[in-house]
Amino acid sequence: MGILWSYFLGMLMLIFSISSIIAGIFTAYFGSGRSRAVGGVLIAIGIVVLVFFLGYAGLISIGVEPLFKGTVTNGVVSVIGAIVGALIALGIFLAAIMKA
Repeated sequence: MGILWSYFLGMLMLIFSISSIIAGIFTAYFGSGRSRAVGGVLIAIGIVVLVFFLGYAGLISIGVEPLFKGTVTNGVVSVIGAIVGALIALGIFLAAIMKA
């Protein structure tokens, strides 16, 4: 598998699972009736995808061959670097706007 595809698939699975779990928690907590059930389904889907992500990353053994072992760390560090850079730029922008 190509290195770019490995980064793409790893980050897709990680971010999808985290987002699904967080959205499910909010939906289950603030929703009522069917919304709570949808929140539970979102949490379950997020957990299943997270388990597959951890298996393909080689962090747990679920009987699959690790496809992106080692690239996950690089991808997570890249995403964190991008977020920190964006927050610094946002801070500078807000400081400039408030001074003007």
